[in-house]
Amino acid sequence: MDERIGLISKYNLWNRNIIESGYARKSYTDKISQYIGNRIIKVLIGQRRTGKSYIMRQIANNLVSEGVCCNNILFVNKELSAFDFIENNIDLENFVKSYIQELNPQGKIYLFIDEIQEIENWEKAVNSLSQDYTIDCEVFITGSNSHMLSSELSTLLSGRYVEFQIHSLSFNEYVKIKNLSCDKQGYLKYMNDGGFPELLHFSSEEAKRNYISGLKNTILLKDIIQRYSIKDVRLLEDVFVYLVNNASNLLSIPNIVNYLKSKGRKTSYETVANYIGYIENVFLAHKVERFNIKGKEILAGTHKYYTNDVAFKNYLYNGFGYGIGYLLENLIYLDLLRSGYDIYTGKFYDKEVDFVAIKNDRTIYVQSAYILVDEDTIKREYSPLQSIKDNYEKIVVSLDDIQLPSMEGIKHIQAWKFLDYIQ
Repeated sequence: MDERIGLISKYNLWNRNIIESGYARKSYTDKISQYIGNRIIKVLIGQRRTGKSYIMRQIANNLVSEGVCCNNILFVNKELSAFDFIENNIDLENFVKSYIQELNPQGKIYLFIDEIQEIENWEKAVNSLSQDYTIDCEVFITGSNSHMLSSELSTLLSGRYVEFQIHSLSFNEYVKIKNLSCDKQGYLKYMNDGGFPELLHFSSEEAKRNYISGLKNTILLKDIIQRYSIKDVRLLEDVFVYLVNNASNLLSIPNIVNYLKSKGRKTSYETVANYIGYIENVFLAHKVERFNIKGKEILAGTHKYYTNDVAFKNYLYNGFGYGIGYLLENLIYLDLLRSGYDIYTGKFYDKEVDFVAIKNDRTIYVQSAYILVDEDTIKREYSPLQSIKDNYEKIVVSLDDIQLPSMEGIKHIQAWKFLDYIQ
């Protein structure tokens, strides 16, 4: 018997072995299930620790419940040292052959590969296994680097894969897991905790802070520093800290360079641009282009950045000036992202609109406001939307206890109801 099969058997479902699959995230598994039953490669991408592995296990468990034999499912998890023997595409293909020989699965096999970017030339093996008609094999992969996955997939697997971006827990998922009410108090708790699934296992603030710090360090080290041979590690973290603490502000790379130089950091436009690109590639932050609503064009020069989860701000850098209104805006952005919208920050003459969100034939203008406390605040937040005379939806989202009536066609939505509204 191949000894490696024995070593990794506890991470597989073979012989009705039970592996933990966590909270059922049906919004993802239902969507992915629509693409099962063919040779299209299913690609789950997203930041580390957002739940990609658990979603793959849930898919596998669903297959078993539908009659697939446990021995027809193979998990390869490159985050675990037990799979260190798989270093490249040849190792992977040879191991799959060994698995088939040892377990002798009858009919289609389902191959799940976690953090596939850790396997050198992985795309060659995936292409071969998914397209080899002498083996009936359906492939699911996860990865934590959007640029690497998209470039390799589009080069070799063009037209033969479908991609699903996996995010940390939404507010709706969070309250169900925590058994909280879907109201303002539940939302404020979510805003304070963030959405990383494993955070829910910790009760103390110190434990949560240590977890988020370790997660950030792991991503920076494994996914950026080692992969891109970063020389100035401190500068990389300085850039990340700056993006976190300026989330929702209009930024430009020259501005960031000047700020870093004012703090005594030696750097250049090219270096900062590269570092921000790497941070985006591993999903730590997302860039939002500026959109001229009147001219219907992208404006170059300045952008906004939002963090992939507010936990980075809450637990690592909460000493910096950063109000609850900015956290709300970040969460609204993440809701739009989860819901599949293309998102821009809008400019209409001299007025700014927080978000222009587009999905298929639906366009929504969204303004984020902490609390609509008085007439002046209402006027300030509604004014940019009132100036736009087209017929697209216009929304103001806030944390007010009472939902306000529509004003000139502009709807007021309480933040904890926003995700349901846009879906």
